[in-house]
Amino acid sequence: MGAKVLDVPCGNGRLSIELGAFGFALTGVDIASEFLAEAKRKSHERSVAIDWRNSEMRALPWMNEFDGAFCFGNSFGYLDDAGNAEFLHAVARTIKPGARFILDAPAIAECLLPHLLEKRTIQLGDITATIDTRYDHEQGRMVNDFTFTRDGIDDKRPSSQRIYTYRELTELLRAAGLEPVAAYGSLSGEEFKLGAQRLLLVSEKTSN
Repeated sequence: MGAKVLDVPCGNGRLSIELGAFGFALTGVDIASEFLAEAKRKSHERSVAIDWRNSEMRALPWMNEFDGAFCFGNSFGYLDDAGNAEFLHAVARTIKPGARFILDAPAIAECLLPHLLEKRTIQLGDITATIDTRYDHEQGRMVNDFTFTRDGIDDKRPSSQRIYTYRELTELLRAAGLEPVAAYGSLSGEEFKLGAQRLLLVSEKTSN
């Protein structure tokens, strides 16, 4: 069996299944039961054994269990500051000393603010999604109002995400016992810089 890796939150398991197919021992955690049901079905179809857990992303019961962990898909920052910090501490507890954690953070200030669009429209099949966006500089949060329109009927849903600066994020990681060791602006390994489309921040657990 390969290295033990934690995917949190794992969503529908797309990344876990791919890594599992390469021989890694994956554990996927997500609070959404419908996503996990899809993940279980897809992993079964591909005969990939994965430990799926239905749990909130901060409720991680393991201690020094994993050889690595990752959080992908713009899944970080939707809690308040205390909750976001609690999540990073929870991840740190689960991985072994010297193990690494990769945080995919496309909604960091250096990525998001230079390209901020106040209004976007996306067509998803027969659904038109309109996104109204504003940046709350006092709270450091991006506020999105989503309107999904199908057959003339609107479904409105709000969301809010904490927008950290690079420095703020690295300070949160260090406070959790995770020392940043590398920062990339893309999966191809480009250097992270102002205006990058995403941040892939690699940190290492420094102590037990």
